[in-house]
Amino acid sequence: MLDLRGGLGRRFGGIGAAVPNPSLLIEVARAPSLTSDGPSPAASRALQFGRRVLAHHGIETGAHIHIHAAIPAHSGLGSGTQLALAVARALAELYDLPTDVDHLARTTGRAQRSAIGTWLFAQGGFVLEGGRRAGSKDPAPRLARFDMPASWRCVVAVPQAKAGLSGADENAAFTHLPPPPERSVMRVSHLVLMALLPALAEGDLATFGHALTEIQCINGRWFAPAQGGAFAPGPSASLIERMTDWGAPGVGQSSWGPAVYGIVDGDDAARRLADHLRTEAPESGAVYCGGFANTGARVWRDAPSAPR
Repeated sequence: MLDLRGGLGRRFGGIGAAVPNPSLLIEVARAPSLTSDGPSPAASRALQFGRRVLAHHGIETGAHIHIHAAIPAHSGLGSGTQLALAVARALAELYDLPTDVDHLARTTGRAQRSAIGTWLFAQGGFVLEGGRRAGSKDPAPRLARFDMPASWRCVVAVPQAKAGLSGADENAAFTHLPPPPERSVMRVSHLVLMALLPALAEGDLATFGHALTEIQCINGRWFAPAQGGAFAPGPSASLIERMTDWGAPGVGQSSWGPAVYGIVDGDDAARRLADHLRTEAPESGAVYCGGFANTGARVWRDAPSAPR
């Protein structure tokens, strides 16, 4: 995030990028009532989001939602936002409803703070958004969107650790977090504008990674009162440090964690980093390795064998 103070009239703001794994795949078909199946808790959450969408549009029939694959819940990877928007988009396709992403977000109650997940659902790539204006119910505006360089790779580790904050606990955390020093807020914006974004535009991973890592450390201090330290409790901080030692130019924690990541250049570097995590850091849990997703969510109509 860019600013927890809100001193200029907008609060939060943020940067983020889309990765293709772990990913979400759902299949939806019309039905007399709303039902769902698939892995827990995604199936039950899909029902909640589906009910909101159908009620909002006054639709009395339903659909069956089948979850083929789900993003690990409460791991900091935006599983709730992606599931909500996917369900809303699928129902919109079924019932000829509006499909613009800001409408989907408002209908399902997403993007109430960060709109990163919303814009990444729509477009993929790397997104910079400008924060929520006081009193506004609209998602924060997208200020910039870039393709991630084709050779850059992201290695994501989701350790078996305490779930990141969500729901009422997350709301309470944001309510009670102290405002960060204005100087550190200014530092984050300066890093984004004059280091991270130019490096991204030029494909300069060393500068991008250095700026990203510093932004992550500053953000960590902002959130430390709520999460017990600069990074999530458990192995997250250790994994970030070890990925740096193993050569990742950029490292960080995704949202509230416990998911952490390292960004490297090329498949060989990505495989080495992933192998280190799997063999030398068993506490890393599930490890995902691959490029970035420079497109948004995809829709297949009448295609039960849609590619994963």
